[in-house]
Amino acid sequence: MKKVWKAFVNFEKEEKWLNDMAERGLNFISYSFARYTFEEGTPGEYIYRMELLEKLPEHPESKEYINFIEETGAEHVDTYMRWVYFRKKRSEGPFDLYSDYDSRIKYYKKVAAFIAPLTVVNLLAAVYNLHLGLSIGNESGSYGNAYISIINWLIAFILTRMLISYIRRIRKMEKEKQLYE
Repeated sequence: MKKVWKAFVNFEKEEKWLNDMAERGLNFISYSFARYTFEEGTPGEYIYRMELLEKLPEHPESKEYINFIEETGAEHVDTYMRWVYFRKKRSEGPFDLYSDYDSRIKYYKKVAAFIAPLTVVNLLAAVYNLHLGLSIGNESGSYGNAYISIINWLIAFILTRMLISYIRRIRKMEKEKQLYE
């Protein structure tokens, strides 16, 4: 087994990386906060896909969805928070969770709706921590909250860029969809 520490802020890049690893014969078997575990296998044996569930994996609707995907011949590899990882043997044919414009647009909107509140929370926390750090810091000499604010600003910046990229992708797909209708 091989463990790789890597962080992604874009699920498409993560999915592509998992498929690139599979092409090299490293089959993804589990995930835990930025740590991927792989086992040696046949190069190109699997195709990997990721999905953001509507609800937590323990919820009956999520379990039903996971079972539905498994009935198509895919294997549920792992879940992390609301993200679920699937794989399917390449020999069984193509493996796409979203093949038409409407379903892809809906999915990207779901991902954007997941990211948007996280962005707002980090922006609010950044402002609040900056205020606390500067006002309390001047009285007590502690600027800890100001430093935490920097982390919140960084996270908010990354999430904002992600959100903008998904919104642009949604708009592009909507325009493409209109061209083909």
